[in-house]
Amino acid sequence: MKKPGYYSSGEFARMAHVTLRTIRYYDKQNILKPSYVTEAGARFYTDEDFARLQQILLLKYLGFTLDDIREMTIDDADYHFMLNSLNIQLKLVRDKIEQMQLVEKAIQDTSELIQKEHTIDWSQMLNLIHLTGMEKSMKNQYQDASNISARINLHSLYSVNKQGWFPWIYEKLCVRDGMKVLEIGCGDGTLWKENKDKLPENIEITLSDTSEGMLRDARRNVGIGDHRFRFRHFDCHRIPYEDQSFDLVVAGHVLFYCEDIPQVCREVKRVLKPGGRFVCSTYGSEHMKEVSELVQSFDDRIVLSAEKLYERFGRENGAEILEQYFSDVHWRTYEDELIIPEPEPLVSYILSCHGNQSQYILERYKEFQIYVQKKTEKGFRITKDAGVFVAEIG
Repeated sequence: MKKPGYYSSGEFARMAHVTLRTIRYYDKQNILKPSYVTEAGARFYTDEDFARLQQILLLKYLGFTLDDIREMTIDDADYHFMLNSLNIQLKLVRDKIEQMQLVEKAIQDTSELIQKEHTIDWSQMLNLIHLTGMEKSMKNQYQDASNISARINLHSLYSVNKQGWFPWIYEKLCVRDGMKVLEIGCGDGTLWKENKDKLPENIEITLSDTSEGMLRDARRNVGIGDHRFRFRHFDCHRIPYEDQSFDLVVAGHVLFYCEDIPQVCREVKRVLKPGGRFVCSTYGSEHMKEVSELVQSFDDRIVLSAEKLYERFGRENGAEILEQYFSDVHWRTYEDELIIPEPEPLVSYILSCHGNQSQYILERYKEFQIYVQKKTEKGFRITKDAGVFVAEIG
């Protein structure tokens, strides 16, 4: 017997304009399981299943394999997940549009060259081949953007300090008219997006990152037409600028990812003008410790990060590292904590971490969600132990 609010497989397929065979195939491949199966084996789907199917069909349209899609999607209908998913899908569509525009131009240029010169520029053709292969990196870009979004969402929704991390960071930068600023590891440019209205008109800001995908996001967030911003793709171990080029260098949660921290510090010192400042954020050993305790109490095999990044460059040892290259090094603490009243954003944050949690959580996802729900019923308190080092060139 059909339950209220449920659609048969045939109705569900017609709603989505796909074949019944497709729905059955997704069920068999464990990509989209029905919400209700009768004793007789009849399968029924809900509106939440339809939203998930929309996500699957879009990712498939963008060129992802079903194996990719299985890894990239979570069977959850909560609005936090759905809104985040839609935002990431929108980013992917924009990436695909930009990619296809580049492919279009490459084809046009090659065609025009053949018509004019009656020959083929093989380097141009190789560029075209490279462009048409760009979708191979889109999965990583999707995951990077999704992870960053999950982390920012948790902090923006539930931080006790209402000033906000990025406005606080901007305050510590002491930006002035006429400055030349470099940010290494700019990510999606949120620092500048949230503080654009405070920026002076006469300023030059260069945003850099090792990820072309992150730079594309930064361009969109900041605004391509804003004359104050420039975007460069490079590794901060070798900054491609002359000595004494900048008044301020910013590194937001970047140094502990760098392979050679002393080399990065030397490069930052080299490109800073006399009296210039280096502002770099990091965190300490107490930061978000309750999250690790939570997942390990669920399954003691889970390790959210095999590497304790604060041990490479953190609140406890950062001054000692920086004082070898800079003078007048000071730590500024961002006074804050999180109080989480609902499970979904916390689950999303946990899944975004660099660790082995997916191996043990996804196969017990509903059980984990219920577990986190019980922990958050009265508000789950999380310690924040973060801030910035401000260092100067003597």
